[in-house]
Amino acid sequence: MKMEAWIFGSTTIFLVLVSPAYWFITDAGESGADWTGTSALAMTTLLCAMCTLYLGFHATRMDARPEDLPDAEMADGAGELGFFPPYSWWPLWCALCLSTIVLALALTAWWLVVIGFALGAIAVCGWVFEYYRGVHAH
Repeated sequence: MKMEAWIFGSTTIFLVLVSPAYWFITDAGESGADWTGTSALAMTTLLCAMCTLYLGFHATRMDARPEDLPDAEMADGAGELGFFPPYSWWPLWCALCLSTIVLALALTAWWLVVIGFALGAIAVCGWVFEYYRGVHAH
């Protein structure tokens, strides 16, 4: 985790230097200039800073992983790596419901928005409770 924190920290430092430079180069201070790039760089800087703080905070409170140790052996990383969920059709239905809602908003078909939210609630519930029933029940 310490290495990941350093990677995000160096990216944050880079973005802190690049964001004002981009603002000055593109004359974003002028009226009618493009604020999109400056805003995107500022939000990216804040996102990288948030990841740096999170990873740095947890790196100090957890035991070192085998890949973080300079004298680690291959056998130190053996064993179960974690839980990986099997295939699922629920993300497809959630995406279809969201695309229906967005299309309905673009067409101003409010009745289709209601249908999209209703089907979306069913799809989200199916996705959340996927491991409580069926083949993959715990």
